[in-house]
Amino acid sequence: MLMHTIERTVQRFGQRLRAFADKISFLGPTLARVTVGVVFMGTGWGKLHSIPDVTAFFTDLGIPAPGFNARLTAATEFFGGLLVLLGLGARLASLPLAFTMVIAILTAKRANIDGLTTLLGFEEWSYLVMFLWIALAGPGPLSLDALIARRRGRGQTAPTRTAA
Repeated sequence: MLMHTIERTVQRFGQRLRAFADKISFLGPTLARVTVGVVFMGTGWGKLHSIPDVTAFFTDLGIPAPGFNARLTAATEFFGGLLVLLGLGARLASLPLAFTMVIAILTAKRANIDGLTTLLGFEEWSYLVMFLWIALAGPGPLSLDALIARRRGRGQTAPTRTAA
């Protein structure tokens, strides 16, 4: 009898915990989106205001067309970060941001890679994973994309059937 009571209590606790987790599931994509959005708006803003320094850094890394790529990277980080932060076109905006992380790993971090553990420890890897998650799973319910989708859903009416 005691074991049955304990088992039921544990089951109820598990059900309540799952229900709570379902209610706050919006936090995962929201926190990831806000985090990378704010970070990349900041890095992009910094790059936009120091293009000569970024160009020199890209030249040192051997990146082709360093002036063009410095401007492209700065704009991608700032405007892409803004879109991801807002959750507006976030799936699409996260792809070029993910690409910039691949390039960062292959250029600026390449010499530091001595194994999988090192690679997975790079913050660029973490950002890459978050951008890919946003691209695949979407920005979550607390985003402009979700708001637009909800508004479109409300504005549609059911199709009327006509007699044949």
